[in-house]
Amino acid sequence: MTHPAPRDQAPDTGVTYVFAVCRGTRAVNSADVTGLAGMPGGAAVRLLPSGPLTAVVQTVPAADFTDEVWQSRLSDRQEIERYARAHHEVVSAAAVHGPAVPLPLATLYHDDDRARRALDDEAHRFHGVLKRIAHHAEWGVKVYEPEHPAAQEEREPAPVGSGRREAHAPGAGLAYLNRRRGAQERRERRRERALSVAESVDAELRELAAASRRLRTHGAVPGGDGRVHVLNATYLVAEQRADELASLVRALGERTGTRIELTGPWVPYSFVGEV
Repeated sequence: MTHPAPRDQAPDTGVTYVFAVCRGTRAVNSADVTGLAGMPGGAAVRLLPSGPLTAVVQTVPAADFTDEVWQSRLSDRQEIERYARAHHEVVSAAAVHGPAVPLPLATLYHDDDRARRALDDEAHRFHGVLKRIAHHAEWGVKVYEPEHPAAQEEREPAPVGSGRREAHAPGAGLAYLNRRRGAQERRERRRERALSVAESVDAELRELAAASRRLRTHGAVPGGDGRVHVLNATYLVAEQRADELASLVRALGERTGTRIELTGPWVPYSFVGEV
């Protein structure tokens, strides 16, 4: 499925926003989703059955999702987060009743008939994804580089000789440079060890997971506490192995002396592919 903003839709009409696609089971089709907020300004969230599949949809104003409006919204962090949270809340509610394939933010169709046609055209792909993620959840794992020693490395004193009387202290500049070089070498060794630990952690977690993805690391963590990612990954794990995953993460942290952060469970956004 694609997610275009309808170009030829009259601005005062409604379009069909699709949040997720589920199997059309009795549990799903009897679910009450009307109480979900959905997209700001939209009508009630509802179910749209199409053969063996059911989409969770909402009629939203076409004027709120034109290319121009959406591009402007993307440049406003708070606004786009508001829409992303609204989207995620509906997807999460749908997943309570069975596996749900979350669609990208702002997946839109001119009307219900177009949405049903898209479901029918891609039915085989949806069934494949639903089979893969059934009874599984997504878990995030971050491994951090050890914190820097509090003392010398980041605040080396200026070399003796910075004052006028001590300007000719023999060997002061060389000693300072050697200290700086030694601090740099220690940082590099610490980084290499952290990366090696991250690889070993990822290898053990992949043994337990049904699938995994490596994500981009973010360098220094926002907030100024000095933490640096060396692994940012996500794992698709069977529901019955959730406790085993948590135990393994704790054991890996204790064994390696490394800070490892586990988050989840989440709807498996990272493992649905392009649908």
